[in-house]
Amino acid sequence: MKIKWYGHAAFKITTDKGVKVIIDPYQSGAYGGALSYGRIEEEADIVLTSHDHDDHNYVKDIKGKYEFINSPGEKEIKGLRIKAIPSFHDSSSGKERGKNLMFLIETENLRLLHLGDLGHVLDKDTVKQIGKVDILLLPVGGYFTIDAKEATSVMESLNPRVTIPMHFKTDKCGFPISGVGSFTQGKNNVKELESFEVEIKDNTLPESPQIYVLKHAL
Repeated sequence: MKIKWYGHAAFKITTDKGVKVIIDPYQSGAYGGALSYGRIEEEADIVLTSHDHDDHNYVKDIKGKYEFINSPGEKEIKGLRIKAIPSFHDSSSGKERGKNLMFLIETENLRLLHLGDLGHVLDKDTVKQIGKVDILLLPVGGYFTIDAKEATSVMESLNPRVTIPMHFKTDKCGFPISGVGSFTQGKNNVKELESFEVEIKDNTLPESPQIYVLKHAL
């Protein structure tokens, strides 16, 4: 599969058969321009949104006739198994910022997990429910989500082969959150890629866990 990072928590997953999944598309210019990544105007077969905030749920620019998932449950669409797992946007069971969905996508002998705006560490039951994770899309910026220390704990509990950080401060994100360096600092398995896209297959997964930091596409 190919994994493209638009920016913030927005990704496009493209399978070898050409099925396109867009996850957590943002509204360009949202929050008074604080989120200034460009518009997502590509086609999708499936669109997933983790919660109903403007930086994660803006589907109006997406093209094509797509299946839309924004509630808990399991579905099989175009050969992909997608499980939307309930969680919370904060550490007080949603009392501050509401609910959040984590999306587990299974295809091509790979299991990819997008954590949305996860606001708490995962308990043992949830980790067991999720099971094996090959590729983890992990919020690391803090304030609205888990911070660098909590993100490290979540990563270690899930033990993915590849972790791709998201939802951190960049030149296109003016939110009061930390940059990716707060998460990667002190870790010796970090690869900063000069691209917004990476291709991963089940037979090309790294032997030991790696963190891939992507450039934002928009």
